[in-house]
Amino acid sequence: MSNKSELPALPPAVQRVIPMLRYSGWISFWIQLVLAVVAGGILLFAIATANAGKTPPTANNPGTGPGIFFAICGLIVLGLSIYWAWRYTRLSLQLQSANPNSRPKKADALKLVRRGLIVNIMGMTLTLMGAEAIAGTLLAKSFQSTGIGFTVNSQMNNFIQPVDIFVVLGNTHTIVAHFVGIVTALWLINWIDSD
Repeated sequence: MSNKSELPALPPAVQRVIPMLRYSGWISFWIQLVLAVVAGGILLFAIATANAGKTPPTANNPGTGPGIFFAICGLIVLGLSIYWAWRYTRLSLQLQSANPNSRPKKADALKLVRRGLIVNIMGMTLTLMGAEAIAGTLLAKSFQSTGIGFTVNSQMNNFIQPVDIFVVLGNTHTIVAHFVGIVTALWLINWIDSD
């Protein structure tokens, strides 16, 4: 039976990166997962509320449809980002291998983290597009409700609807989750690339 002390020691650079990958991966994973569940619940409630009326939800709220669509797209990409954060923890386990040939190279680790960064940037872009769609509707409605006389669509309700606020809130949670993923990836790139 071999003893762990007989195994060759890991290089100091690898020893330094392993705990950072593991901790930042788990922290990012859990924060993004919680925010995704909250945002998903909010958006499901917004969709159910929007569909509860007798008219299509976009008849009175033209920005709600695209807002919800892009919010859901951002949430789907957030699911991929959560998986990517989990992959950081698996990468830390692979780096602990005693066999140097089975250990991922520095370039491979950086490539994985950069892909995670790209996933989060794409998700944030989609979610920001949803926020812009609903924010435009809210601005037009606020002008109408104050009596400024600015009208975009004669069918648009004059009042801001709760569904509009729910979509904004769901978008905001998704944006924060993608921001956490971006910060994690940038921090890991800096940490791994600093040797």
